[in-house]
Amino acid sequence: MDSVDTAIVRELQKDARLPNKDLAERVSVAPSTCVVRHRSLRERGVITGYHAEVDLAAVGRPVQAVIAIRVRPHTRAIVEPFMEYALSLPEVLALSHVAGPEDFLVHVAVADTAHLQRLVLDRFTTRREVSEVQTNLLFQHVRKHTIPPTG
Repeated sequence: MDSVDTAIVRELQKDARLPNKDLAERVSVAPSTCVVRHRSLRERGVITGYHAEVDLAAVGRPVQAVIAIRVRPHTRAIVEPFMEYALSLPEVLALSHVAGPEDFLVHVAVADTAHLQRLVLDRFTTRREVSEVQTNLLFQHVRKHTIPPTG
């Protein structure tokens, strides 16, 4: 990636709906150059998609938590189906398979703490492979919107 690619990625992270003409102006290239560069970034897998950011409280899910889960045995035959199961739950925002004392960190958003309790007790601790669960309530969750490339 060169400085033009980096600038395009930076601007699209700020506003993925930016029209090509405006994007080209912001990164100081011709619109035709910008459209070719943008397409190349998608084809190379640098840009993997676009999304709308949603206010979780506005959609009835103001309570967020990270649930640390340990599964046993920690094998591919257990890990992959558990990941599919967890990601199928509507409360799950993200799932990370991690190294350390836990096997998974599951980021969830729910209506209230009673909903969180039901999720933990009815959806996770009832599964045979789950050996340990630790719930961490999030007071605040802030996501960086622009991630510059390294180098």
